[in-house]
Amino acid sequence: MIEIDGSFGEGGGQIVRTAAALSAVTGYPVRIKRIRENRPKPGLSPQHATAIKALARVADGEVEGAEPGSSELRFRPKDLVGGDYDVDIGTAGSVTLLIQCLLPALVFADSPSTLTVRGGTDVKWSPTIDYLSQVALPAFAEFGVMARLSCRQRGYHPRGGGVAVLETVPGKLVRADLSPSESRSIEGISHSSNLPEHVVRRQSEAAAEALKRGGYDAEIGCVTQELPSTGSGITLWSGWKGGSALGERGLPAERVGALAAEEIKRELGSKAAVDLHLSDQLVPYLALAGGSYTAPIVSSHASTNIWTAKQFLEADISVEVGAVATFRA
Repeated sequence: MIEIDGSFGEGGGQIVRTAAALSAVTGYPVRIKRIRENRPKPGLSPQHATAIKALARVADGEVEGAEPGSSELRFRPKDLVGGDYDVDIGTAGSVTLLIQCLLPALVFADSPSTLTVRGGTDVKWSPTIDYLSQVALPAFAEFGVMARLSCRQRGYHPRGGGVAVLETVPGKLVRADLSPSESRSIEGISHSSNLPEHVVRRQSEAAAEALKRGGYDAEIGCVTQELPSTGSGITLWSGWKGGSALGERGLPAERVGALAAEEIKRELGSKAAVDLHLSDQLVPYLALAGGSYTAPIVSSHASTNIWTAKQFLEADISVEVGAVATFRA
């Protein structure tokens, strides 16, 4: 059984998700201890526990300690089984982080799968649903991941209620070498629920104006809906880079749009092939299939994911730091 120190490096939920995902893919049982030990609320959060239990269903495995607050987890995977899965996080917990945990296993399952997840689609400290579908999944596809994501209903903090559907087809992963894009064209979506129509328009217009000043063309759609939860946000993307911001009480819509624009301009200003957040999400696929890409810097999340991947796989992952950070395996 592979032993993982859950407090290593970044020490958050990502090390749990990555370790469990790679355990499922490789078939090696894993024990993760000291989970989120240095966080204000140590142990598994409800969304972490839900993700591990869902992964155990896909892997036809046994799991111990997958409960909120647990500081130790044991996971014994068996066969990866495709099919229809429905997972309800029960809160505004991140839909995208749960998908991030299950996707590698679904890629190696014995048949196609449809995963329906209910929770928060656009919440803090996680990729937005549009970032996952428009930036991350296209990058994963370069490594042979065949998946399609649709958002049937958005869910914001604190009520959640979002619904996303991931469809996957198993296939062999392939080596990928990602190169920087020279495009100066940006797409995006500004969205809200239970708020006046002018909120999404002001977010969109502020983002477009900030991007125009930076020499970028932007096409940003606007969507206003009435859903179980209330909130707003905007996600922008260009190739394997993105930027996003979420509305919150007291934060002007113009500022929300400007924050998203500032983030993607910063990423596009780098000579790197992928953005800072995508660099760590690609590590499991880099370790499994081989390849290369560049990122602005080596984040703590990326370093932790590399360490975790090396516990399960013999991949020789190296990172060369210069004007950009080059990841190779």
